[in-house]
Amino acid sequence: MGKAIELGLRQNWRQFALLELVNAFVGGMVGMERSILPQLAEAEFGLAAKTAALSFIIAFGFAKAFANLFTGTLASRLGRKKLLMLGWLLGIPVPFILMLAPAWSWIVAANVLLGVHQGFAWSATVVMKIDLAGERDRGLAMGLNEFAGYLAVALAAFVTGLMASEYGLRPYPFYLGVGLSVAGFLSTWLLVRDTKAHMTTEAAASKVPRLTHIFQDTSWRHRNLGAVTITGLVNNLNDGMVWGLLPLFLVQKGFSMQEIGILAAHYPAVWGIGQLFSRRL
Repeated sequence: MGKAIELGLRQNWRQFALLELVNAFVGGMVGMERSILPQLAEAEFGLAAKTAALSFIIAFGFAKAFANLFTGTLASRLGRKKLLMLGWLLGIPVPFILMLAPAWSWIVAANVLLGVHQGFAWSATVVMKIDLAGERDRGLAMGLNEFAGYLAVALAAFVTGLMASEYGLRPYPFYLGVGLSVAGFLSTWLLVRDTKAHMTTEAAASKVPRLTHIFQDTSWRHRNLGAVTITGLVNNLNDGMVWGLLPLFLVQKGFSMQEIGILAAHYPAVWGIGQLFSRRL
């Protein structure tokens, strides 16, 4: 007989720590853009910065939203690990497209890939950590996941801003994305184990009834879930606005790339550190 499945952070700390690292790689992939793309639109493609900022953020947001819509189904059908690997396969081309793109449409296309990558990979790590943690530690598991991801967003935003100020907007800042995507894929492929068995173990003992119409229940039929969905929408809207408009505002005020990288890093860093406390509560 195989080893009995145990739930809990302490019992599964090695896999949980590995998934923390993988999610840091995922966060770093989106963080590498935070200080750079609006300035890249103006400096290399001659676009009005506000129009450019909206185009790549809208492309990213819609792609991530639709990816998230199917993540749960794919995680059940393919398995968690395969979904995470699929996310990384979609993310690997992104930094190469960003550093070599001959037209802004390529940048927008790269952000479609990045959005699907984030939807699959970030959500897969969330699901896998919840599987490992079990009901008792689920809130803490979510907090640790968001802490690792958003702290990595902050660090990548700072590092790429610093690199852009020293070496230019392309290609050097995007080398970070190459390293992150390769490291994320290889660590997932070689080291991560699927957690579907943990989910099955918890589901067998759970007395919570399953939702029969998930989209309708989480959108409007279930009052609590619908309210959480709307709150999440507003929360992500805030994130998108800070991502796109804060660098533009700072550029117009004459801030340097290094200063923009520092300020762009503060927001996700505070968000990530705050998760350590809010999720436990």
